[in-house]
Amino acid sequence: MCHACVMEDVKRSMMSRRSLFAGAAAAGTAALALGALSARPALAQSTGKVVDLTHVFDEKFPTFDGKPGIAYEEAVNIDQAGYQLWKLTIFEHSGTHIDAPLHFSKDGKSVAELAPESLICPLCVIDLTAKARDDANAMVEPADIEAWVSANGEIPKGACVAMNSGWAAKVASPEFRNDAAGNFAFPGFSTAATDMLAGMEVGAIGVDTLSLDPGNSTDLAVHHSWLPSGRFGIEGLANLDQMPAKGATLFVGAPKHARGTGGPARILAMM
Repeated sequence: MCHACVMEDVKRSMMSRRSLFAGAAAAGTAALALGALSARPALAQSTGKVVDLTHVFDEKFPTFDGKPGIAYEEAVNIDQAGYQLWKLTIFEHSGTHIDAPLHFSKDGKSVAELAPESLICPLCVIDLTAKARDDANAMVEPADIEAWVSANGEIPKGACVAMNSGWAAKVASPEFRNDAAGNFAFPGFSTAATDMLAGMEVGAIGVDTLSLDPGNSTDLAVHHSWLPSGRFGIEGLANLDQMPAKGATLFVGAPKHARGTGGPARILAMM
């Protein structure tokens, strides 16, 4: 399906599903508020090692629509003024970035309205690399969550559950975004998995790909269900292969611009 067709399907789906998730926003907000509280035990036991989960953001970084996500214009020249300054033009959903509830709901929380305590939370990493090697559009499914819980214990309320598909290693290659035929192709979450995580009062999900949904999604169903519920997502994460399955604490350096549907962010983890 062409990219324009995908976006038209998304617009129609947004109109039809909006009312379905309005009642879930309060539950999502409550889950987010648990993040910092749940992170305290891990912080107390941390080694102090910090891992940067953020890609360097420049004009070459892959984007959903294929257009550069950032443009630089010289505002002040150092040879002329003694200091230098860039004027930046940035698309909110580019680079390593946040998806706020407002991104897929008319009246959801903007990125500026995210509760501060939700931006510090336990990090749980689900390893999807084996599945992703066999299927470029592999998904985190309920069975993957159940296997994680069996191996690591319960997922803390308010946590961020991130998918490590190994896709970050492809970021400089066309394969990060498309298959050989030019179609979107990258792993993501299934709605069955995110519905399960919502029931566990998880506060956020994260991916090392371009989208919370897999590349072959035609309706962006995870975006339509997860974000209007009051929760947020993180896309384009780096270095998840350096993280343990559990025990790290995530620090989300979300932007704080009014009416923001999301934005590039500095994402750090303490182990």
